[in-house]
Amino acid sequence: MSEATRSWPFRVAVLVPCYNEEAAVATVIADFRKALPAAEVYVYDNNSTDRTAAIAREAGAIVRSEWRQGKGHVVRRMFADVEADIYVLVDGDATYDAPSAPGMIDKLVDEHLDMVVGLRVDRSQAAYRRGHRMGNRLFTGFLASTFGHAFKDMLSGYRVFSRRFVKSFPVLSDGFEIETEFAVYALELSLPAAEIETPYYARPEGSFSKLNTWQDGLCIFNMMLKLNRSERPLRFFSAIGIVLALLSMALGLPVVITFLETGLVPRLPTAMLAMGLMIMALLSASSGLVLDTVTRGRREMKMLAYLSQPPLGRN
Repeated sequence: MSEATRSWPFRVAVLVPCYNEEAAVATVIADFRKALPAAEVYVYDNNSTDRTAAIAREAGAIVRSEWRQGKGHVVRRMFADVEADIYVLVDGDATYDAPSAPGMIDKLVDEHLDMVVGLRVDRSQAAYRRGHRMGNRLFTGFLASTFGHAFKDMLSGYRVFSRRFVKSFPVLSDGFEIETEFAVYALELSLPAAEIETPYYARPEGSFSKLNTWQDGLCIFNMMLKLNRSERPLRFFSAIGIVLALLSMALGLPVVITFLETGLVPRLPTAMLAMGLMIMALLSASSGLVLDTVTRGRREMKMLAYLSQPPLGRN
């Protein structure tokens, strides 16, 4: 049986977040209805000012709206509203390959995974905007150094999820940082996940990216720092403590040497500053220890929420 006609004994939902995608959304819907004929296609319009919603409805999608601006808000609404066994999340810009979806679902089902990420293999120079490829590599490397083994394409907008993942995932981000949050959640709970290569195309004529390279890059980097602080507090606050302790020693050591040689403390303000920095260093390390215990408890609660959802095929 060909991939285009294969079906599974599961409810499959295709989730398409859209903002001003009238030039591409009809193509996305048609392609995924062809690749996954039994799936329901949901388009969530995020305050589009063009005919995205109308075109999506004419193309046969179930159209809903989310008034809070940002991809994170849309994904939160999608995950809360849509009931299915397998979820395919894809951007509405026609850059992702719909025929790859059956293979991604096969991998999810056959290997009992919770997330399959579409590893983008670009088919044209215009597929990636300037700076995006390097930014993706930098963020992926940062994620690997912080949370261990990471994905090769952390920022891919093409993913397949199990119901277990979707209904236990606490969406915290508001915008394009959501992909980072997906990766960190899977790594933190050691959830079974994988990547599969998929073609990545340039946007069709008349379609324009909503990403701002620097602004969204800073948002993603800020999100990663927040996740590092909340999920790795001992490492985060210990690093701050070490920096403060080194500064304290650099300022205080000459004062101590002078005191040992003369019995005097001629630079009292410097001595007070060095002492204050050392106290802050100890407080930072102590905070990291306390927050590490809290984080462990939060991680256990996330795992319990995940385990409360039945595995695929046992709904």
